[in-house]
Amino acid sequence: MRFIKSIAVLFGASAAVAAPLDHTMQKKQLESLIGAALPFAQTMLTNHGEFFPFGATMSPDEKISSVGADPGGEHPPSAEVIALLKGAYRKDGASGKIIACALVYDVRTVPPGSTEKSDAVAIDLNHRDGMSVTMYYPYHIDPDKKVVFGTAFAVKGPDDIFPRK
Repeated sequence: MRFIKSIAVLFGASAAVAAPLDHTMQKKQLESLIGAALPFAQTMLTNHGEFFPFGATMSPDEKISSVGADPGGEHPPSAEVIALLKGAYRKDGASGKIIACALVYDVRTVPPGSTEKSDAVAIDLNHRDGMSVTMYYPYHIDPDKKVVFGTAFAVKGPDDIFPRK
């Protein structure tokens, strides 16, 4: 899947710079979160043209769960929803309930090689073992309401969920 290739490239590069650990399992787990979250974002964009931030978590037994947050109100600001999700992730990460998480939100960004902003699905991925990456999936919605993704790209993530030892 071309969406996941960018994560492999970024983790491969970070693994070469960091300690000589085998990050294969962490990459696989984060890729599983992308596989669970990105199709829902695509469905929401196809059906509604937008979506509220949402997420997915992975338990220690690798069970993936979808996660949403409702701060109240009909159209809550995305920043409030994101703050609630991050708070829940931090709590569950500190208690060991989750080993990885994905936070999915809609953004405008300038993809590499472009000078103009594009709509994009952003996915902040964090793993308890220190991997943190934000994947961007630029997209446009064609006249038939089909979501067309461009080339995905990755940047270092915020690494703000799991406590560091």
